[in-house]
This record gives sequence, C-alpha cells and structure tokens, in this order.
Amino acid sequence: MMTYKTTGTCSRAINYEVEDGIVTKCAFEGGCPGNTQGVAKLVIGRKVEEVISLLKGIQCRNGTSCPDQLAKALEQTAKAPA
Repeated sequence: MMTYKTTGTCSRAINYEVEDGIVTKCAFEGGCPGNTQGVAKLVIGRKVEEVISLLKGIQCRNGTSCPDQLAKALEQTAKAPA
C-alpha cells in the first residue's frame, strides 16, 4: 500500500495500491466522505493512465481537488522505477 500526502484539499492523504498498472485499492483519509468514497470505488479496477486522464485537473479549491490529488499520486507511481 502506498500513501500520498495531499496538499490543498480537505483530505490529508490517499492510500492506494497498483498492481500491473491497475488501481486495486484506494482510500482517502479525511475529505468529504461521500465524494472521496465514490471516487475511490470508481477508480478501482481501472488502468492508472485512464484514472489520470479522467481526474487530472479537476478543481475544487486551492487549484486542486481530491480527484486531482489522486491523479498526481498515480503520476508519481507511474514515473517511479520498478
């Protein structure tokens, strides 16, 4: 399980897992429960690139959002050496 510390959002962190380029687990710490639980359920089983494409750039406040922060976390994961 990886943890990404969010910035500029109500959520504090995102815990997620990626296996073979697919998001297999996702949970937000803090934030608006209905929204973050919904986003987490919708991304599980999707390819990392698809999730990034769908969520990157979504705005809420402070120039980012919980979905945008998840896209940033997954971008870091995709760039990390294996």
